[in-house]
Amino acid sequence: MNEVQCTAIAPGDVAPPGGHYSHAMRFGDLVFTSGQLGVRADGTHTADLPFEDQARQAIGNVLAALRAAGAEPADILKVTVHIADVDLWPRFNAVYAGIMGDARPARTVVPAAGLHHGYLVEIDAVAACRAQPPAQT
Repeated sequence: MNEVQCTAIAPGDVAPPGGHYSHAMRFGDLVFTSGQLGVRADGTHTADLPFEDQARQAIGNVLAALRAAGAEPADILKVTVHIADVDLWPRFNAVYAGIMGDARPARTVVPAAGLHHGYLVEIDAVAACRAQPPAQT
């Protein structure tokens, strides 16, 4: 019998986790990302930038974690978005649609005050991996 293992995913193009967690976990052909903020790969923050910049970086971090696990935007099954104010929903939707293109996974947008470091958006996702993850260094 084949045993399915959990594998921690550490994308090289995302800042190391700031706490006791992995950016993503792969279990068989599924990958689950942790909530991603708009932290740049060098560890600097975008919380002082406009909402759209924070959203682009957070989405980019989710996609980088998924790529490191062997998934692409078309493989995403579910996205959960936490935004600091529900009035930001249309602005988020515009940025998200521009990045995601034809990919339209299930999505939940949740107003959530008090995101870490003063961010206005945090995003996580679940995807089905069609490919083996690239070798991690």
